[in-house]
Amino acid sequence: MKPPKAFSVFTGKNLAALRRLDSPRKIQDFLDYELAYNDSKPDTCLSPLEVLKQGKAHCIEGAMLAAAAFLYHGRRPLLLDLRANPRDDDHVIAPFREKGRWGAVAQSHFCGLRYREPVHRSFAELARSYFEFYYNDRGEKTLREFSAPLDTACLKPDWLYSAGNVFFVSRRLDAHKHYRIVGSVMEKTLRRADSLLFEAEVIGGSRAPLVRRRPRPYSRLRNKKHAITR
Repeated sequence: MKPPKAFSVFTGKNLAALRRLDSPRKIQDFLDYELAYNDSKPDTCLSPLEVLKQGKAHCIEGAMLAAAAFLYHGRRPLLLDLRANPRDDDHVIAPFREKGRWGAVAQSHFCGLRYREPVHRSFAELARSYFEFYYNDRGEKTLREFSAPLDTACLKPDWLYSAGNVFFVSRRLDAHKHYRIVGSVMEKTLRRADSLLFEAEVIGGSRAPLVRRRPRPYSRLRNKKHAITR
């Protein structure tokens, strides 16, 4: 399958990078090992071309790069939104299908919010697999809704190569149909994550190396300096 004309804007170096990303596993390795996490302020929404140029990406930028690689190699370029409650950030993943099962590529500070093997029977089951790993800096499990997959092939091609921010992608995704995971009654009964689960999830980040110790409930933590960014 010939790549879409939109990729003609990419330089030879950038196209070479996309050609290497010919499987979900290789894309995830690229996000994990070759890109920096984009903590820029104010917030950005870089196109895949800008991500390759700048060498950094946060969650939706990483998901869009994955979708671009999928498109380049003839897969459906999908995005899926994971919507949190008001006390946390949303997260975006790039779902894919292999042999009828769903998996995902994703960029995150949290280990548990990244890659999923294609073993899930539906995109709904895939989305729910992120629930236990999705919590804020108080240990509150915050994932509430997930969107239907959005095919980015329906968007104007600027999302692939624009030099400016492409916030229209996040707006379109936010407006896409969403499905509820947890209702208001169940919210009150959810068990909070403890301190060691949080620390295990952010291994590789800026925190000091872990040492052997017992977990503490979030209500007993003294140091809450580290805000969560998906």
